[in-house]
Amino acid sequence: MSSAFSTVPAIRPIDAVWLIFLAALAAVGLLRETHSIYEWVVLIALGVIQMVETRLPVTTDRLTATLSVSVKLALCYWLVAATGGIESSYYLIFFLPIVSAASLFELGGVLIATTASVALYLSFLLFVDFETYYLLPEGKRELALRVPFFFLIAIVVNRLATENRRQTEHLAAANRELTEAQAEVRRSERLAALGQLSAGLAHEIRNPLGVISASAEVLERNVNVENDVAKEMAGYIRSEVNRSNSLVTRFLDFARPSQLERAQHDLNDVVRNAVRQFGEGLQNGKQHCDVSQDLAELPRFSFDDTLIGSAIVNLLVNGSDAMPNGGAMEIATRRDGSTAIVEISDGGQGIPDDQLESIFNPFFTTKPHGVGLGLAIVSKSIDGHGGKISVRSKPGEGSTFRIELPMDIPS
Repeated sequence: MSSAFSTVPAIRPIDAVWLIFLAALAAVGLLRETHSIYEWVVLIALGVIQMVETRLPVTTDRLTATLSVSVKLALCYWLVAATGGIESSYYLIFFLPIVSAASLFELGGVLIATTASVALYLSFLLFVDFETYYLLPEGKRELALRVPFFFLIAIVVNRLATENRRQTEHLAAANRELTEAQAEVRRSERLAALGQLSAGLAHEIRNPLGVISASAEVLERNVNVENDVAKEMAGYIRSEVNRSNSLVTRFLDFARPSQLERAQHDLNDVVRNAVRQFGEGLQNGKQHCDVSQDLAELPRFSFDDTLIGSAIVNLLVNGSDAMPNGGAMEIATRRDGSTAIVEISDGGQGIPDDQLESIFNPFFTTKPHGVGLGLAIVSKSIDGHGGKISVRSKPGEGSTFRIELPMDIPS
């Protein structure tokens, strides 16, 4: 069984630095005339927490982060209490939970943690016997200066941490976009190469198919009426030739450059018409699939309604094939800025993760009798519009195909 800690080294360079720093603090403490064993205990505990903290999900789990900062506050309070209270030279140790909070929380959480640190530090004034001791004006000014520095450190570190998180998020988003772009380029290259191959094969295959079909027709006309076997064989030949010719036609449709016939259309009308065609095209005896529609108001824009309608019908058929026992599907439209979005969701068996990048590739199919051109042609139609098609899916939870089409209208 793999562990969440298996990728983290036992001792990292930063851990070694922490150990050296805390050992130095402990050594300095030994130089004082009076020192407490509690110093060692707390310093060791703080060192352990700092090393363990990097192996816990403190950056993503708010409860774990709060618990870590709270434990540090308690240990820092204990250390200062054991080394002189308000006069302790260890008061700077309160910067540790403050910096941790500034690195993990937003500004509100940072101010709360800093206020708690200041309150714990000033609480040592409650243990001072002011009948015996007198707080000099210099001491008051010192305390008044220390408190703002707590907040100054918190705000500066929080600003740096916030900027670092923002840059990290931007880099992560840029990396995702780059990965998607690389996948699109790879897919486009595969489509171009396979398109050329398909066109060449289709043309070479179509010619002999024509000869075979004509020969079968001549054979069927000229055999004796009594020769039922020959007539039946000729019929089989013509049927299979027609089926092969239909497949060749699909190859050519895939290989042929898309000729878009753009015009101003209402995408919702195209969706409604595609759902109607899908309903009419369901084969007899096939389990019924209910398709619900959630269509947002969209402006008219320029696109090829035939290609987009065919793509939507293909995706609906693909969704129904994923639900052999029937079920419910949903098709929704919405607008995101200057992009029109169509999402088609089914409740089928889903797509394994290792197949998600391949489903739009030509000749890739999981259907027993499929040829793997349906989604490839859909992808090509969407690409021809300058759009994008993607899929989200989890095995056993269905799939959602998402079409994005740019709208040539003022935003």
